[in-house]
Amino acid sequence: MPSSPLNVKEESIERYLCERVKALGGIAEKVTVIGARGFFDRLIVLPGGRIVLAECKRPRGGRLSPHQRLRHIAYGQLGAEVAVLCTIADVDRMLGKEVQ
Repeated sequence: MPSSPLNVKEESIERYLCERVKALGGIAEKVTVIGARGFFDRLIVLPGGRIVLAECKRPRGGRLSPHQRLRHIAYGQLGAEVAVLCTIADVDRMLGKEVQ
């Protein structure tokens, strides 16, 4: 991990997310939806039935595209749990409900 939390790459955040979810007994599936721009990076299913649609971004300069913003709003209005994860701390906070 780089020395500064702001120098972390998006791939590192996503890798950490997957490792933590797996350690909790959950699944973090990579999602690709053909013909649908702005879909989430990961579909997370945690023990107990908690489902999270997660978008990973780098801490410095990582921004949601207009397509991603619209998709996040639409899914959120339907009651889905949507998370934008830009740091290791964001991942830990999002999974905090699952830590024993």
